[in-house]
Amino acid sequence: MAGRILAICFDCGDTLVDEGTEVKDDSGVTLRAELIPGAAETVRELKRRGYPLALVADGPVGTFHHVLTQHNLLDLFDVFAISGELGVEKPHPAIFHYALSRLGIHPPDYRRTVMVGNNLARDIKGANHMGMISVWLDWAPRRAKVPADPGEVPQFTIKEPLQLLQLIDELEKALS
Repeated sequence: MAGRILAICFDCGDTLVDEGTEVKDDSGVTLRAELIPGAAETVRELKRRGYPLALVADGPVGTFHHVLTQHNLLDLFDVFAISGELGVEKPHPAIFHYALSRLGIHPPDYRRTVMVGNNLARDIKGANHMGMISVWLDWAPRRAKVPADPGEVPQFTIKEPLQLLQLIDELEKALS
């Protein structure tokens, strides 16, 4: 059951979805893709535990609708903060503010929220700037593996999505 962590935000590409499997239409919208092993189980278990979930992702809105519907995950997310709809990309604070405000979380409590992503320059830098708990999923080979500046240094690193469950348990204990 959810405790001191108020919400968990996820990126999508190479965090939940294996970008290497994406099938796109002519406009660049992903029509279908496979998930990273353990991603669906992780999202479902966090939702079962009662955590509010947000998707904070860059790209066209249709991409996320298609892929999350394909894997029966769309309805598990409480909020969608998508760059294609909001007009800003991560690490811009507006995309994070949008997600957290829609979840009813105020700036003093951002430190009790988690952002999970694969991109140091976008996901981790944005989360760190907001004061969120940053969790880097170091799974795919498509992004930089070394932080370019101190703002890109993750607070935590996991190698596969299922490791997030144990990390959340540890964070709950540390915050109590």
